[in-house]
Amino acid sequence: MASKLLMISVFVFDLIAFALAIAAEQRRSTATIQTDNEQVYTYCVYDSDISTGFGVGAFLFLMAGQILIMVASRCFCFGKPLSPGGSRGCAVLLFIMCWVTFFIAEVCLLAGSVRNAYHTKYRSSLLFNDRPVSCETVRKGVFAAGAAFIFFTSIINKFYFISYSNAKGGAGPYGGEAGVGMAAYK
Repeated sequence: MASKLLMISVFVFDLIAFALAIAAEQRRSTATIQTDNEQVYTYCVYDSDISTGFGVGAFLFLMAGQILIMVASRCFCFGKPLSPGGSRGCAVLLFIMCWVTFFIAEVCLLAGSVRNAYHTKYRSSLLFNDRPVSCETVRKGVFAAGAAFIFFTSIINKFYFISYSNAKGGAGPYGGEAGVGMAAYK
């Protein structure tokens, strides 16, 4: 029952993180170049900055789901050793893959959020033929890449926990008593 509850709660966290990453991609900041009232300077005007919050929210929800899975599986480092077999090998491979995809998703979300929050404060003069202002924004697809890796992380986490549970559930190398069994001799 606890593993079902864990899987459902991690699924909900990952689903929320995915939805927030998609929302961040849809609502990322855009900028326009405006001219001041005296027609002397140009500067950047940015619209809504809500995608930074969406990206950070997706970052935190994905991290919460990863922490839940790793605490439940004791991060593959602590506790009883797993029984040998295909489930243990699969669990090791999925453990590595889930951390790699998790790291990539977190980097995409964090980089997109930081870049989206950065607004240039430069201005250029129309009188002195300065270079035109560059209104920098986050590139299209950064949050979408984060959302894709959230999806991959979510799937790999579930398979990792299932493989870990299967490898953990088997009998250890000594299934019963360590001594020699004695029976009546006839």
